[in-house]
Amino acid sequence: MKKLLALLLPLLILLALAACGQPAAEPAPADEPATLESDETMAGATVGETDLSYVQGKGTLVIGITDFEPMDYKDDAGEWIGFDADMAKAFAASLGVDAEFIEIDWDNKVLELNSKAIDCVWNGMTLNDEVMSAMECSNAYCNNAQVIIVPADVADQYQTAEACAELQFAVEAGSAGQDEIEALGYSFTPVSTQAAALMEVAAGTSDAAVIDLLMAGAMVGEGTGYEALTYTANLNSEEYGVGFRTGSDLAAALNDFLAAAYADGSLMECAETYGVQAAIIAQ
Repeated sequence: MKKLLALLLPLLILLALAACGQPAAEPAPADEPATLESDETMAGATVGETDLSYVQGKGTLVIGITDFEPMDYKDDAGEWIGFDADMAKAFAASLGVDAEFIEIDWDNKVLELNSKAIDCVWNGMTLNDEVMSAMECSNAYCNNAQVIIVPADVADQYQTAEACAELQFAVEAGSAGQDEIEALGYSFTPVSTQAAALMEVAAGTSDAAVIDLLMAGAMVGEGTGYEALTYTANLNSEEYGVGFRTGSDLAAALNDFLAAAYADGSLMECAETYGVQAAIIAQ
């Protein structure tokens, strides 16, 4: 046995040395695709396709809105009009596409945007931290505030937020108005829209509402549909912007459009049509 091992040992050494001398397997060329789906994402969209090219490819800019006069509301013919609606139509035209409006649940606006059910949220949207972290937002274009709405015949009693502490409020779910009432710790009922919040107060099912100042100016008081209501205390000050999907190049395109519309006077002309010219921010 020892003699056999002595004879095999040199042979094994020679085989090991031969194996060490074999060239290593060549790596795959660096320019070969990493996967079989290198040309497409998992969602089926072409890699590198921008939001702008996506919108232009399908021929429509789908705008998520709620019924919010004077920004977005329907005329007698059922057509969406308002400062935001008219500016959205003009922006869509500048991109060579049609504007399509879809009413959304405001509380689900980010979900609607990310699922591509809509392409933007353009509805007097307050630029708060939550919105700006979840969307690619345009520059601010309009000043606003949240205000308390009460029946005009008791307005003298409720001129400050502190005086309203015991009231039952109606607020639009997911809105800046809800944020303000929650921060104050006041009791509230969430409703679908700011218009619905006004209806609650008019019907007496809520004591008060919190809505946007621009809406209050158009919707309550003498000569409006809610003459028996008025607004009292301002709860904050804020700015409006338009939201797109995170990383969207449409936000920059809108900023350029707004700057050009401000410079040529068309933005202010539209604002004057709806009585919001005093709130416009220079672009």
